[in-house]
Amino acid sequence: MDERLMVVVGYDRAQLLDIACVTSTLNEANWGATPPYEVLLATPGGRAITCTDGMTLHGQEALERLKGPLDTLIVSGGLGYREAAADPRFVGHVRRLAKESRRVASVCTGSAVLAAAGLLDGRRAATHWMWADEIAARYPKVVFDPGPIYIREGNITTSAGVTSALDLTLSFIQDDHGPELARGVAQLVVTYLQRPGDQAQMSMFVAAAPQPEHSLVQQITDHVAGNLDGDLSTAALARLAGVSERHLTRLFLQHLAHTPGRYVRQARTEAAAHLLATTTHPIASVARRCGFGTAETLRQAFIDQYGTAPSRYRADHSTRHTAGNQARTP
Repeated sequence: MDERLMVVVGYDRAQLLDIACVTSTLNEANWGATPPYEVLLATPGGRAITCTDGMTLHGQEALERLKGPLDTLIVSGGLGYREAAADPRFVGHVRRLAKESRRVASVCTGSAVLAAAGLLDGRRAATHWMWADEIAARYPKVVFDPGPIYIREGNITTSAGVTSALDLTLSFIQDDHGPELARGVAQLVVTYLQRPGDQAQMSMFVAAAPQPEHSLVQQITDHVAGNLDGDLSTAALARLAGVSERHLTRLFLQHLAHTPGRYVRQARTEAAAHLLATTTHPIASVARRCGFGTAETLRQAFIDQYGTAPSRYRADHSTRHTAGNQARTP
């Protein structure tokens, strides 16, 4: 049986999770993948690499000796991306192998290596939000977008930071073997059943919490998350906090870079996106549950945040989240 050769490229000070999220997820898929995946870690000279957390990974193949055709080439990210992208021999071999691969991808700051190889010129690309500005300044021919979890253009897919590699890999499994296997693998690795690529990588529900001295802001955001269908007007939130609307707005802008109204709208829209992707509730019901009142109000918020209508979003993503599908045991 032929195997799909999936090569993950690592280097010194690569992020271990960038690598492991890909390799472990692909290996989990092999209980149901036909043909199965053969997963290799390629490093300069085939040498062991030291990851950002100090752990050592042994290379399975020398990048320089590796030859195509490959199914997929995936460049990992990490704090060593600057040195990797500045190494002409390393970048040259990535460029060579990309030409011999059906599919090319990067995780996190690995996008800088693809950019250095000229593979992203004129394209829109994702990367870790924290390093997006720095990488964009180095590679002005690429349009780096710090928002989405991953971006696919042609045969090249770039993803955001660290655990977004799970979403990237699940999307490949779905492309190769269908949504049922992708759902099963997502359940095995106990992750959200594949977030859509256009979902924001910095969800309000995982964003950094305010510092303890700003517990009032945390109190209000906790209230918002638990009462999306309630009265979340700035006036109501200010009364709950015991401060003026002006002072509450100042605190939100200082610590969350959003007004209270904008924060609430985005939180409601993200919650609606989750319900649309994971349930069969009518759109009008989703709108009410998330505090929009009407389907039209939800539609306007969705277009503003995601650039698409709720019905289109559900059509694109709900097949990945159909309830009742259970994973087969390995």
